[in-house]
Amino acid sequence: MPYLLAFLLSLTVLTGCQSAYYSAMEQVGIHKRDIMVDRVEDANEAQQDAQQQFTSALDALKALNQFDGGELESAYNQVNDQYEASNDAAEKVRERIAAIEDVADALFDEWQDELELYSSSKLRRDSESKLNSTKASYQRMLSAMHRAEQKMGPVLDTLRDNTLYLKHNLNAAAIGSLQGEFQSLQRDIQRAITDMEAAIAESERFISQLQRS
Repeated sequence: MPYLLAFLLSLTVLTGCQSAYYSAMEQVGIHKRDIMVDRVEDANEAQQDAQQQFTSALDALKALNQFDGGELESAYNQVNDQYEASNDAAEKVRERIAAIEDVADALFDEWQDELELYSSSKLRRDSESKLNSTKASYQRMLSAMHRAEQKMGPVLDTLRDNTLYLKHNLNAAAIGSLQGEFQSLQRDIQRAITDMEAAIAESERFISQLQRS
């Protein structure tokens, strides 16, 4: 079984076709709703990582604002490293959301198409009702995720601006001029974290809804 799965996945990589991927996974007993749950959980993990990373970036800037002597180059490198790590964390969140959207389209299209296969109108109506409620839950989750994703933009912009400013003005006076930026960044990070926590809570409700359907 592991060899078959590896072979099917390798074919998918070569073709670059998501529909081929889903078909291959179904042949080994992994269905679209299973993939959906896994991808939502991956997105939750990515958002949790982003929260931790943004907090680390804030701590690095806080330490820089309290700089009272020493190697400025080292302090700058720490801030730059935190910016790059934060950018990577945000990109991972974006990728995870895109992966969810892809499997959701495939799952809901299949579900909709299969409604036509029912001979029992009662069962068809029940399945259609579950489809609609699951779609509604999905849209709430997706909206929450996109809100959180958008809040990451101001954080990354401020981190990038601070990093660039320090790169070209590596002196104590430059550090002092970033005091106001720190307060703004602190607010932006808290907003992003709050929205990510809301998105995670919404995704947990969606998983529960999907597993009941």
